[in-house]
Amino acid sequence: MDNIFLLIKSIILGIVEGITEFLPVSSTGHMIIFQNLMGFKGTNPNYVEMYTYVIQLGAILAVVILYWKKIKETLLNFFPQKVGYEKSGFRFWFMIFIACIPGAVCQLLLDDLAEKYLFTPTSVAITLFVGGIWMIYAEKRFRNKRGEGKELSVTVKQAWTIGLFQCLAIIPGMSRSASTIIGGWISGLSTVAAAEFSFFLAMPVMVGMSFLKILKIGGLSTLTSIELTSLGVGFLVSFVVALIVINKFISYLKKKPMKLFAIYRMIFAFVVLFAGFLGIFA
Repeated sequence: MDNIFLLIKSIILGIVEGITEFLPVSSTGHMIIFQNLMGFKGTNPNYVEMYTYVIQLGAILAVVILYWKKIKETLLNFFPQKVGYEKSGFRFWFMIFIACIPGAVCQLLLDDLAEKYLFTPTSVAITLFVGGIWMIYAEKRFRNKRGEGKELSVTVKQAWTIGLFQCLAIIPGMSRSASTIIGGWISGLSTVAAAEFSFFLAMPVMVGMSFLKILKIGGLSTLTSIELTSLGVGFLVSFVVALIVINKFISYLKKKPMKLFAIYRMIFAFVVLFAGFLGIFA
C-alpha cells in the first residue's frame, strides 16, 4: 500500500512540476510546499531531493521536443562561415553561454546556504508574495509593448542582464522563469522573446544542475526499485504536462499580462502561511 501511495504522490508532483517549471510561479517553491504537505519521502534520505531534480529533466525534455526545429537549425547553421555570424548557431548558443555564467557562479557559491535556510514552506510563501509584487511593478515599468510576440536577437549585454536576474532563482519561491523574463524586459526584449530565451537557457542550466545534484547525492544506485519507478513516473508525467503548458503559456503571453500570475502567487502565499499557522506543515 505504501508503494501505491508513493506512486500516486509521484504523479501529483509530476503534474505540479510540469505546470510550474516554465510559469513565473516557482516550480521549486511549489515542490517544497507539496512535498511537505503530502509527507513525500522514500527509504533513502536523499530520495526527495533527487526526485525533484530528476523530474525537472522531464520538463526540460518537453522544451527540446517543442523547439527541436529551432535547435536543429542552430546546429545545422552553427558555424558563422556558412550563414554569417548574426544568424549562426554559434552566436545563438554563445548568448546562452553568457547568460549561464552568473547563475552558475551563484549556484556554486550559495546553493548549500539556500538549501539550509530557505527550503521551507514559510520562506517560500514570503518569497512568492514579495516576488509577486516585484512582477507587477516590473511589468508596469519595463514590459516592452513594441514588437510584442516577435523574436528579437539577443545581444551580449542582454544575455548578461538576463543571466544576472537568473541568480534570483536560487531563492525558492522567486521563480527562474519570472526572474529571466523580467531581466529580458529590463534589457529591452519583448515578453515572448524573453520567455523563449528563458526556455532555451533552462536546457543547459537545469540539465547541468540536475546531473551535478544527482552525482553529489550519490547517483541512482542507492535507490530501491519502487523509488526508481517513482522517479520514472514523475519524469514522464512532468514531460507530458510541460508539453501542454509551454504552448499555452506562450499563447497567453502574446495577448495578456503576467499580472495574473503575480496575483496567484500572492494568494497562494497567504494560503501557505495560513496552513503553516494551523500546523498543517511538518
